[in-house]
Amino acid sequence: MRIASLRVITDDVARLVGFYEHLTGLTATWATPDFAEITTPTFTLAVGSTRTVGVFGPGTAHAADNHSAIIEFLVDDVDAEYSRLRHRDGPPVEFVNEPADMPWGNRSLLVRDPDGTLVNIFTPVTDQAVAKWSCIVP
Repeated sequence: MRIASLRVITDDVARLVGFYEHLTGLTATWATPDFAEITTPTFTLAVGSTRTVGVFGPGTAHAADNHSAIIEFLVDDVDAEYSRLRHRDGPPVEFVNEPADMPWGNRSLLVRDPDGTLVNIFTPVTDQAVAKWSCIVP
């Protein structure tokens, strides 16, 4: 079994997709106005409208209600990403912290997406972390 994608539910698909397109530098593929996917070389982030929740059953998912999952993106240089995001056009990014070295060997930047989901942008910096992520380093 392999994880194929992560889907987030939102009341504003275009706003959330726009945020992740800017964050990743990738263009979303839209299936309908209520569903889009951003595909990276190793993972797909799907964004669905609250209008799609009924397909799974009423009340199975709630928009902007994540308090436990963190979406993580591996990048070549987290400090460069921090600078790019700080100087972007459009609505400001909500930064949770500045880039910092974590005890497990990554340099990490935390931001929140427009719905409040925590997003970790990280670069492995220790030999052990670099070895761990070497199979998917961008």
